[in-house]
Amino acid sequence: MRAVVMRRRGGPEVLSYETDFPDPVIGPEEVLIRVRACGMNHLDLFTREGEQGVRPPLPHILGMEAAGDVVAVGERVTGVRVGDRVLPPPHIACGRCEWCRRGLENLCPHMQVLGRTRHGGYAELLAVPDRNILVLPPQMSYEQAAAFTVAFGTAWHMLVTRGRVQPGETVLILAAGSVVGSAAIQVAKLFGCRVIATASTDEKLEKAKALGADEVINYTQERFDRRARKLTDGRGVDLVIEHVGADTWKQSVAALAPMGRIVTCGSTTGRWGETDLWSLFGKQLSLIGSFGATYGELMQVLPLVVEGKLQPVIDRTFPLEQAADAHRYLADRRQFGKVVLTI
Repeated sequence: MRAVVMRRRGGPEVLSYETDFPDPVIGPEEVLIRVRACGMNHLDLFTREGEQGVRPPLPHILGMEAAGDVVAVGERVTGVRVGDRVLPPPHIACGRCEWCRRGLENLCPHMQVLGRTRHGGYAELLAVPDRNILVLPPQMSYEQAAAFTVAFGTAWHMLVTRGRVQPGETVLILAAGSVVGSAAIQVAKLFGCRVIATASTDEKLEKAKALGADEVINYTQERFDRRARKLTDGRGVDLVIEHVGADTWKQSVAALAPMGRIVTCGSTTGRWGETDLWSLFGKQLSLIGSFGATYGELMQVLPLVVEGKLQPVIDRTFPLEQAADAHRYLADRRQFGKVVLTI
């Protein structure tokens, strides 16, 4: 099969476009998918570079969000059929542990991650277990599907499940041009919130406004915490959607109103954040972790996308053979929304 393969760790140049990589062989409870599109994420860059402890065995195929057609099924597969248009979950849980039995698959200690701990979607063919595969509605394109799960699954879990967002609250969303940021703006507006969004360029800020942001802040020109407090008459915001990490953490804490909360799902700029403990206990703040989404949450969000209430934001697509160029584009943070490979 055609695939983009990394046989060593390093920069985008280590991504090798190959036309004769061995086809995957499926087991009795697995599905073989002909991949049509694959969403890109910063985890792909970390995995390629071997950063933040992400070092799978080599050779390795990246790609968390693969959408395509079922071309073969194992003998014990019953949930999907050959010909179905499908989207496998990026995080594949065991289905048997305590957390899976409670419907909290995103806490499964035996979790596999497509493109990280097993081969992913930068390839023509992908083998995955049949658990929790989503069958795509006819209205959804492969590219939209490949831009859906990480963006809206993560944003929904952050705002709704973990952040307990309420109508009328003020939500500060960092990095509006990111996959999570562009989705979080839409989820917050769906719940009737006032949204303040940050980005690094005026062009991205205009796009954030088009998605529904009420106020925007260029964080390269001013401290976003001070501006957020000014925009709220000194009160601060109720909820911060944080996924940047060390570079923004201190300001994120400072931007909160009394009883405010931060929900974080990432650490792109580093995993250690400085926290003012006096603000933490004096203002009775909440620091909340969030990871991925459950199958139940994806099932909640999918109809909202089909109905057009939430819209995956696709910045641009690259053909599979240009995956290295797509990595450079993503690393330069030029995108607003999702970058997708077409296969």
